[in-house]
Amino acid sequence: MTKIFSSLLLIVSVVLIQLPIAAQVSAAGAEESEKPKRKTQLVGPSVGKKVAKAFEAYSADDIPGALVILLDIDANKEYDKAYVARFIAVMYASQGNEEAKAIQYLKQAVEPDILNEGDQGEAIKLLADLQMQTKAYEEALVNYKAWMDFTGKSDGDTWTKIAQAHYALKQLDKMIAPADKAIAAYGDKQSKNPYILKVTSYYETKKYNEAVKTLETVVQIFPEDKTWWTQLGMFYLLVEDYKKGLQTLDLAYKQGFLEKESEIKTLASLYSQNAVPYKAALLLEKHIDSGLVTRDDKNLSSLANAWHAAQHIDKAAKYYGEVAKMTNLAKHYSKQGMLLKQDEQFKPAIVALTKALELGVSNEGRLHMSIAEAHFYLEQYKEAYKAINLAMKDPQTRKSAKGWVGFIKDTAQRKNISI
Repeated sequence: MTKIFSSLLLIVSVVLIQLPIAAQVSAAGAEESEKPKRKTQLVGPSVGKKVAKAFEAYSADDIPGALVILLDIDANKEYDKAYVARFIAVMYASQGNEEAKAIQYLKQAVEPDILNEGDQGEAIKLLADLQMQTKAYEEALVNYKAWMDFTGKSDGDTWTKIAQAHYALKQLDKMIAPADKAIAAYGDKQSKNPYILKVTSYYETKKYNEAVKTLETVVQIFPEDKTWWTQLGMFYLLVEDYKKGLQTLDLAYKQGFLEKESEIKTLASLYSQNAVPYKAALLLEKHIDSGLVTRDDKNLSSLANAWHAAQHIDKAAKYYGEVAKMTNLAKHYSKQGMLLKQDEQFKPAIVALTKALELGVSNEGRLHMSIAEAHFYLEQYKEAYKAINLAMKDPQTRKSAKGWVGFIKDTAQRKNISI
């Protein structure tokens, strides 16, 4: 089965997912680790007093004031230096526009590997988060691994960031494993982000069947999210499973999830391709009238074709007529005229067919024959005789027209009408 739309373009775009950055500061004393692996240390009395004053300023939302105090500290002990560097880094990170300075001080804080366990772990993770934020993705990956190795912990957000870093580095195949680990880590509190990353990886590596399987899972987890339904429907088209594509988009439409012109047109085309043109016509007509689907010659032609296929000849003729006036093209007047004649609307059929002839057509003989038939059924035998003789001049219709010539003459003679 050929593709429904040769120009179908499915774009899956991923903006770097905004996940929370851990930037919490403990008071002068470090938080107690759940799994202590090293001896707890405290800053010296002199440094401790200044740190306490800085924390008071920080608690009062006076970050610049806290930084002034911290930057003035001249610590001698390695632990004190690392502790103060971490505090300074967190202050800079809190400002939101000093990531480079925050990263500089975080590196100073974590490099000696001397902070208390809780502080060391938080500092490593914050460093990785800030490196992600500044697009230092390779360094971020190193530090996320370092954080997991150091703490023995992992979480859904971190695995999602790792998958995201691989995406930013165009390491598409490396996105799947961390995305799956993120999904597992989130457990019952599922997040959409790792699924977005998985689908993106599969799409960009052209693994469409894997993308379909992922999306089939996602619509069950997040059934209220319209985006997943439309994407699943479009991916079914990419793998040429048009039946499931129709079923999915039809269900999405019934839930009110199709809100774009392209989505309505895709569903209408699928209805037509699956032998339900009546639904295609109703759908297009409704949304052309509402303004969602543009009222242009292309869309009106599709609507006319759908009504024609559904054997609603009068409606098909109506819309071909609208297209004809819009474009002033002979082919549309010709279609309108033929359908009007079929619907036994002979007078308007003659008008439309005559207009098509005026504009120029390649099948003049056929149109002259149709005009002759329309005049005949209107009992306008003189006009019918004239038109059928014009049809006789066309080699393609001469044989058919010849049979009509005698029939028109005999009928007119029987009714005492001169032709």
